[in-house]
Amino acid sequence: MNDAVRVERNMAVYFTYSIRDEDGEILEQSDLPIGYVHGTDSGLVEKVEMAIEGMAAGETVEIPVSPEEGFGPTDPDLTYTDVVENVPPEYRHIGAEVQFQNDRGEVKTFVVSSIEDGKLTVDGNHPLAGKNLIFNVKITEVRAATADELQRRRLEDNSGMIH
Repeated sequence: MNDAVRVERNMAVYFTYSIRDEDGEILEQSDLPIGYVHGTDSGLVEKVEMAIEGMAAGETVEIPVSPEEGFGPTDPDLTYTDVVENVPPEYRHIGAEVQFQNDRGEVKTFVVSSIEDGKLTVDGNHPLAGKNLIFNVKITEVRAATADELQRRRLEDNSGMIH
């Protein structure tokens, strides 16, 4: 397997993955291969991208990722609670997404995380923020990226990315 194509900069890489918490519960997974162009601001968690460098199709790796290495610590300033009556009815369910814009025009998505005692809470933290995670990655294909993929820094058939 020494002559196998290996993950390196500007290669198209496809992989399947799962993300578990410290208790072993699967928080996210994709059994369909996800693709990206390696080493080109892919949006992949940096520690994961570094860990799969040099791997070939068929190889697997387990990568522990701390909040600082992954999705950041939980920021309490990104959690807001209000009386449920002050919230439009279409947002009065767990998982509802609400977009807010700040004074600088930046838009952030918040998710309704709890409704209890007549109060509704929205959270703008990434769902995996503040968690120690274990990524399990299996490389399914490695190939040279096309000129167009390199220019766009995206694969032509990219179906998603871990952000």
